[in-house]
Amino acid sequence: MRFEGFGDGVVEFYEGLLADNSKAYWADNQRLYSEHVRAPMEALLAELEPEFAPGFGKGKVFRPFRDVRFSRDKSPYKTHCGAVIEQGRGGGAYYVEVGPEGMMVAGGCYHTESDQLARFRAAVDTEIHGEELRRLLDALAEQGWEIAGTTLQTRPRGFAPDHPKLDLLRHKTLYAARTWEPDDVLHERDCLQRVRESWEAVRELNQWCADHIGTTEKKRR
Repeated sequence: MRFEGFGDGVVEFYEGLLADNSKAYWADNQRLYSEHVRAPMEALLAELEPEFAPGFGKGKVFRPFRDVRFSRDKSPYKTHCGAVIEQGRGGGAYYVEVGPEGMMVAGGCYHTESDQLARFRAAVDTEIHGEELRRLLDALAEQGWEIAGTTLQTRPRGFAPDHPKLDLLRHKTLYAARTWEPDDVLHERDCLQRVRESWEAVRELNQWCADHIGTTEKKRR
């Protein structure tokens, strides 16, 4: 299937899901999800995998069901559809998401286990790799990307309070993201180029994450 944009009903579907996150709504609108959301996302990912997956990772479209086992919010469905190319959580990711507020494209590190966090801080603490990361983030910020991630409120143990890269060392996750409100491009072939150019912009950041954070060596429970 060639990607020709997301369906005209993609925003309408998620606005309805926000108002009624129930199995009844999902059952009544599952065809809308399949045709206007899921199938286009799979087509988009399939076209971009040959450019971004080789030597880096694998692509997947995330399932629409929420994991509610440890959450107070028992809403059964995610209110967006996301897809990613990654080797494993934390070691860089090409991410795209569509939902009621439009589209988000992002790249970087979304999760760290203790071994990944230790490698991240060790790399940031070196002059060469730490300055390289700073340069990449500054360049993305100048291009209009939002630099985000979860951070510690205090400095990490073992680092001086006047460390020149303390702002980076506080990060537990670190990524860059861009968003677009719903527009005509969302429903057109040009949306593919929007994602492609965005993923190209975060290629160096993702490679930094792959080289210096990598995937976790801890076994999954």
